[in-house]
Amino acid sequence: MRLIEPMKNGGTRWVSPFFVRGLVRLGSWLAVGAGAAGIALHFVRLQNKLVIVLASGVPLLVLAGVIGFVGLVLLRRGREAIVAGVVALIGIGTQLPLFLASDVPDHGIRVTVMQANVLFDGADPNAFVRQVRDHHVEILTVDELTPGAAEAFAEAGLGEVLPYRYIEPATFATGTGIYSRFPLSDLVSHSGYLMNQLSASVDVPRLGPVTVHALHPVQPLYGSQDWVSELNRLRGILDSTNPGRPAIAGGDFNATFDHAQFRALLGRFEDATDQAGAGYLLTYPTDKWTGPAVGLDHVLVSGGVATDIRTVDVKGSDHRALVAKVTFTRS
Repeated sequence: MRLIEPMKNGGTRWVSPFFVRGLVRLGSWLAVGAGAAGIALHFVRLQNKLVIVLASGVPLLVLAGVIGFVGLVLLRRGREAIVAGVVALIGIGTQLPLFLASDVPDHGIRVTVMQANVLFDGADPNAFVRQVRDHHVEILTVDELTPGAAEAFAEAGLGEVLPYRYIEPATFATGTGIYSRFPLSDLVSHSGYLMNQLSASVDVPRLGPVTVHALHPVQPLYGSQDWVSELNRLRGILDSTNPGRPAIAGGDFNATFDHAQFRALLGRFEDATDQAGAGYLLTYPTDKWTGPAVGLDHVLVSGGVATDIRTVDVKGSDHRALVAKVTFTRS
């Protein structure tokens, strides 16, 4: 049996099925190789910019590995399919935690947290405050908060929804802020970072003090070594949290779940997306025709469990925000 292939001059020519099978086999192995590369990128901690960027695409590489396995199965390449199956299973295993929810406490105090990168003065203040109000947000962490944005949010009524605030607005991407429905204390600004890193204590009714961190490490394209260094030092901020106290860390970490450096900073914190089994929550970029491709924004939790987390639009920003419902149990 031969296949017919059309020619440019309008004629046809016969193509051997062995040739087609060979192409499929080659393509399958290339896909398996991509899957293996995705596994390596998931675990490697190199500071090379290209490696860091490629690690953001690990889910697609893992998917390629699965497709390669299917291709070899369809070709009935027994031993080759077994090897490809191992690669596919390991790849799936690196992604599975994002889809498996943690056990939900049968009692506790629920707090709604929002993390938003507002793109300097880009976010529409009225639309932003409306999102905060509509989602009944109680604690808000903000990145890229400029003096103009802070003033615009206040004029739009953010203070009516979240009357307590600790903010350090600044030009461009440097500014950071914490807004809260409940009183704030123990205000700390951590020095030695390109962007402002803030911590505070929030007195949540019926629960007590909750430590809140608003974080924003430098992006790796600015300087990959600086990115690694800041992520390592942010681990120190998280580790300094009182272990007997519930804690939340919201931020644009300029890193995805597949960056080993991001997972290394977690310590006793867990990613709310992981806890809720929410899968891929893509937050950046929203200002491109492709839509969001990576999840750079995260809400981290210690001493509690996120039972729900989702992305919401921030009109005028290049990020989507995260809104998480976190249940804390009193110790």
